[in-house]
Amino acid sequence: MSKARLVAVFGVLLGVVLFAAMALFGINNDPSELPSALIGKPFPEFATGSVDDPNAVITRADLLGRPALVNVWATWCVSCKVEHPVLNDLSKQGVVIHGINYKDNNADAQRWLNDFLNPYQLNISDPKGSLGLDLGVYGAPETFIIDKQGIIRHKFVGVVDKQVWREKLAPIYQELLNQ
Repeated sequence: MSKARLVAVFGVLLGVVLFAAMALFGINNDPSELPSALIGKPFPEFATGSVDDPNAVITRADLLGRPALVNVWATWCVSCKVEHPVLNDLSKQGVVIHGINYKDNNADAQRWLNDFLNPYQLNISDPKGSLGLDLGVYGAPETFIIDKQGIIRHKFVGVVDKQVWREKLAPIYQELLNQ
């Protein structure tokens, strides 16, 4: 076999091996489980307006006292509209949910909440995305679970549907309630 042919065969084999490795890596990794350097760390300090009352100031201290979901959402986010009914149901069941309205307009957000109901006990306005940046948000929707001291215990990227709640988030939330 010529040297050129040997190099070509080796190149093809190397390409197949690399492709197989990438495919295997992708199959075994859940994109909703994006790593977060903030797991186990305090929710970032912030002081910003509220979607419900732009004159009010919400801070990190307002999140403390009970375990909670912190849901990053926006009116421009199609997936947020899909998960919103589930969040409303969870809120009715007593799950504490705080919202971060991400890179959005307050008037649009207020209209959305009037039309689709408001599952959020606090709804943080983040029009420039600065709190989202501090949280390492990739986009909306993303949901964090914090404990009563405001320590981030979990991050979920994507739509929170009934199955995600039941299988992934509820066990973590329930464990934090029992502490």
